[in-house]
Formats: sequence, structure tokens, C-alpha cells
Amino acid sequence: MNHLNLLRAFASSCTSLGLPAIGAAALCVSAPAVAADSPALREAVTALRSIETLRADFAQTNPRGQRVTGVLTLKRPGKIRFQYQKGVPLLIVGDGKALTFVDSQVRQTQRWPIGSSPLGALLNPAKDVSQFGRVLPSTAPGLTEVEVRDPRHPEYGTITLVLVRKPSAPGGQELLGWSTIDSQNQRTTVRLFGHQYGMPLADSQFRVIDTSVRPHH
Repeated sequence: MNHLNLLRAFASSCTSLGLPAIGAAALCVSAPAVAADSPALREAVTALRSIETLRADFAQTNPRGQRVTGVLTLKRPGKIRFQYQKGVPLLIVGDGKALTFVDSQVRQTQRWPIGSSPLGALLNPAKDVSQFGRVLPSTAPGLTEVEVRDPRHPEYGTITLVLVRKPSAPGGQELLGWSTIDSQNQRTTVRLFGHQYGMPLADSQFRVIDTSVRPHH
């Protein structure tokens, strides 16, 4: 499977995992996690909910170690866009109700309900993180790792959000990225950098045209 096919396979996994996964340095921790309803978890949820708009560069690494970059745009409530680097014909957009995966090379568009994916951990943290999240033991001062997994749907996989304390960030914590593990135990990571907050974002950025359907003349 070539590099682009791996990207398509990753994007298709949004139906079970949600977003491209954020990368953390040490996600495999054997120590017991902090209780689900804990101050640390509530602080993480508050920080995620405090982001009204966000634009950041991202670097995504797939299970084979291949890396692509792009720009993440987020707007509450529930809107997100992954614009990949030039030369990668993929686009992932969430309009608040569904995720749309566009592959312009093969003119294919697919949509999946956001509610069927732990992507809600980022887009609706009050629901998904509060209900299914647990804080992992800290691996560094000021770092918070929140693992989100729905025990009723193990096929969705696991997403681990990584935040670091930063007074200037909304809610006092900045989202560094996340990591996802699918049902085949394959890990994808995403790291965010160059965060910008509070800019106006048009809703049109979170809508896509179905390129798989050609207009009738």
C-alpha cells in the first residue's frame, strides 16, 4: 500500500475513530488512571470547551511512520476542517453533524455521523470526554493526557488527547494533539503547533461540495 493509500485508509477510519490522531510522547502507561470524575478531567473538559475558534498547523504520522502536514481549523460548536498539504488530494470536514471525507483524485465523497466516532471527544467534550474519558498518569509536569474510549463500542477504538498547561490558552491549557488506536491496534498520531485562537471563521469553511456527483446539464 503506497503513501496515499495509507492516508485514504486513515481518513476512512474516521468512521470508527474520529479525527486524525494527536501525538503524545508517552501514551502507553501501565499505572492506574485517575478516576473518571476528577478535577483533572473537569479541567481538561473546560479547556477544550473554552476554544471558540482555533487554527493550527498539524503533522500527522501513520502506523508506518509516514508523515504529512496540513492546517487544522476548528469552530464551536462541532465544526472542524483538516486541509492537507499541497499534493495530498484529501480533505476532511466536520459540519457539526457529519464528517465528510473528500478524495479529489478519485472524485469520491463519503460522509459519516460524528456521533458514531470518538471525534466527539474533541468536538463535544462535555458529552464524550466527561462520559468516556479518564486521565492517565502524568508523564511530565503540566501535561494532561485524557484517554477516551466507549466501552460499549470497542470497534470505535481509542483516542488520547494531550494538553499542556498554558495560561494564555483558552481554559489555561493548550491542546498539543492526540493519538488514536484502531480496532487492529494501529496507532495514528497528530501534533499541533502554531496555535491561533479567536479569529473569525466563516461557516462556509466547514461545508463541502460532493465531487462524486456531477451536475446534470
